[in-house]
Amino acid sequence: MMNNKNRKDLRKVIEIINDLKDIVTTIQEEEQEKFDNLPEGLQDSETGMNIEAAATSLEEVLTNLDEAIDNIETAII
Repeated sequence: MMNNKNRKDLRKVIEIINDLKDIVTTIQEEEQEKFDNLPEGLQDSETGMNIEAAATSLEEVLTNLDEAIDNIETAII
């Protein structure tokens, strides 16, 4: 069984991950907005595809951070 100190430390890790999620969410939303505001012709350009790929990758990062939180919470129990 996990001791209280380790549980407390893991709760701090969850707080840090949530802070990271806030930062990544802001950047992801900015990249998605940047892509959405490009004219259609530019969306299909290399630059547009790179912006879209960044936004998509950041969505995946957010999913992974949520998974990390879920796994930590499971470990704390």
